Amino acid sequence: MSKSPSTFTRFVEVGRVVLLKSGPCEGKVAVIVEIIDHRRAVIDGPTTGVPRQSFPYRHLTLTPFSVKTLPRGSRTGIVRKYVEKEGVIEKWNKSAWAQKLETTHRRRNINDFGRFSVQLMKKNRRDRVRRALAKQAKA
Repeated sequence: MSKSPSTFTRFVEVGRVVLLKSGPCEGKVAVIVEIIDHRRAVIDGPTTGVPRQSFPYRHLTLTPFSVKTLPRGSRTGIVRKYVEKEGVIEKWNKSAWAQKLETTHRRRNINDFGRFSVQLMKKNRRDRVRRALAKQAKA
């Protein structure tokens, strides 16, 4: 059997930043503070408003970000210091994944007038592009 290195990089580990898939804090980001067993972990999100709690893995999504030096079983204040020091939440907010979730959330919560306004803006953009192309073709 060959010992080739694993290509898998998102492990359940202390300090791993996770996205919550269900519950009242759905869509928020937290950090794994302690691993309870093969089904649950203690998570904490002091900068994102997620209270410290036990959470099942099936309701978490592992992100590529982690707080490397976070001590195991850290309390909320220590977690806050490490998260702010490494700027993990800022990195998450700049990621394409977080931006896509924000866009989806914004589109999902738009009202009828907002959808109408978006339709008009798309129509105006399409018209400007069509005119510019026609002008270039003519020249």
